[in-house]
Amino acid sequence: MDAASETLDRTTELTVRDARGGRGPATWGQRAIHSALVKLGTEAPRYNLRLAAPVDPGMTPEAVLRAYTELLHLHDALRTRLVEEDGDLVQIADADGTLPVALLHRDTPELAEEAAADLLGAYARQPFDPAGGWPVRLGLVLVDGLVRQTVVVLSHTAADGWGMRRMVRDLMLLAAGRTARDLRAEREFAQPLEEAAEQRSPRGRRRDAAARRHWRDKLAAGPRTLLPRPPGEPDPRRTFPYALLRSPALAAALPEAAARLQTSDATVLLAAAATELARLGGQRAFLCQVVVGNRFTEQAAEAVTTLAQEGLFHLPEISADFAETVRRARGPALAAYRHSGYDKPELDAELDGLRAAGVELADHSVFWNDTRDPLAALMADAPGREGPAERELSFPDEFPIRPGVSVAVDVVVVPGAVELRMVVDGALLSREQMAGFLCGVEELVLGAAGQPGPDRPKAG
Repeated sequence: MDAASETLDRTTELTVRDARGGRGPATWGQRAIHSALVKLGTEAPRYNLRLAAPVDPGMTPEAVLRAYTELLHLHDALRTRLVEEDGDLVQIADADGTLPVALLHRDTPELAEEAAADLLGAYARQPFDPAGGWPVRLGLVLVDGLVRQTVVVLSHTAADGWGMRRMVRDLMLLAAGRTARDLRAEREFAQPLEEAAEQRSPRGRRRDAAARRHWRDKLAAGPRTLLPRPPGEPDPRRTFPYALLRSPALAAALPEAAARLQTSDATVLLAAAATELARLGGQRAFLCQVVVGNRFTEQAAEAVTTLAQEGLFHLPEISADFAETVRRARGPALAAYRHSGYDKPELDAELDGLRAAGVELADHSVFWNDTRDPLAALMADAPGREGPAERELSFPDEFPIRPGVSVAVDVVVVPGAVELRMVVDGALLSREQMAGFLCGVEELVLGAAGQPGPDRPKAG
C-alpha cells in the first residue's frame, strides 16, 4: 500500500431523511434467521452476505453515494433493526439516520481490487448488532478520484440471496440515474412491515398453522435415519468435507429432462438427489429440508428482504424407475413449497415439546438448496462468461462441525454449467461416496434427457 494513498482514506456518511418508517412484529423470515444467528453466536458472521464489485469505467463518488442513498430510501429492510421486547421480536424501520461509508484511495485499478477484497473480508468477519444498527456496511475504493470498486456486506436479517441480487439490480438502475420514486412507480415491493401485517392477518395465521401441521405430519411419517451412523460417539474433532461438481452437461440436460418428464427441472434435480442419497443410506423413503425462496407473488419476487425458509420434502417410496420417482416427487415438492412460510421459533418449540414427550421424529438433517435465479448473472462477482470446458470434481475445502446437519447440497448456476456443492458430516460419508452421489445425480438427469453419462472422475 502506498503511504500517500493511505493517508487519504477516510469515512463519509450517507444521510436518510423522511423515509418510510415504523415498527411492528418481525416477519417469519426475520424470526427464522434471527434465531439461527443467536444460536450460531460467534459463528454468526459466516451468514453475512457479501459483494465486491468493479465499477467500470468509474464513477464520481457523489454519483455512487447518491445511488446508495436512493437504495436506502427504496428498500426498508436496509434500515430495519430487530429488537427483542417482552419475549417477542420487533422490527423497527428507521425513517431517519446515517450510515458510515469507507472511502479508500489507491493508485491503480489492481491495488483498488486488492483493497476492496481486504475491506470485504474485514466487513464480513464482523458481527452485526441487529438491535443497534442498520444491517448494511458500505465501502468505496477510488482511483484518480473515481470509484472503481464498491463493497457491500449485508446481515442475513436484511436479505437472503434472492433479495441481495434484487438489491444489486436496483443499485445498477439507480447508478444509471433513476430514483427510488421512479422504481416504486414502476413496480410494487413487499416491505417487511407490510409482510408482517399480512402474516398476522387471519389468512396468514391459517397459512402458519397449516405449515407447522405439515412439518409435524411429515416428521411423524418420515424415515428415522437417512444415513447409517457408526457405533459410538463421533469424533468431536472431525471435519465436514466440501465437494464441488461443475457440470456443463448437467446444465444442458436439465431442460430436456424436464420437458421429457413434463415437470420442472427443480423437481428433476430433487428427485435425483433423493434417489442417490436413499441409495447411499439403504432407504426406500427420503426426507429433507428444502430451502424455498418464498417469492411466489409479484410483490415478493421484487422484495429486498429475507423471505427464504425451509420446506419439508417427504418422498414415501422411491421407485427403481427414475421417471416414476420424478412423477412421485411432484406432489411432495409442491407441498414443501406451499408450506415453507411459518413462524420458525414457534415450530421449534413444538418440536422440542414432542421430543420431551418421548416422540421420535424423522431424521431431517439433510438440506437441499437450489439457488438458481435468473438474476444471478447480474452479480458482479459471478464467474466469467467463458465457463468451464469440461466437468470438474474437486474437494476444495473442509469445514468445522455443523450442528444438526448431516448433508447439505447447494445447486448453483455458473456460466455454461451447473455446480453441485456438497458438505457432509465426515463421520457418515467418505469422499468416494460423496463423489458417487454427485456423479449419480448428474447421470440420472443425463439419462432422463436421453444423453450418455460421462466417465466418472476420481475423488480427489
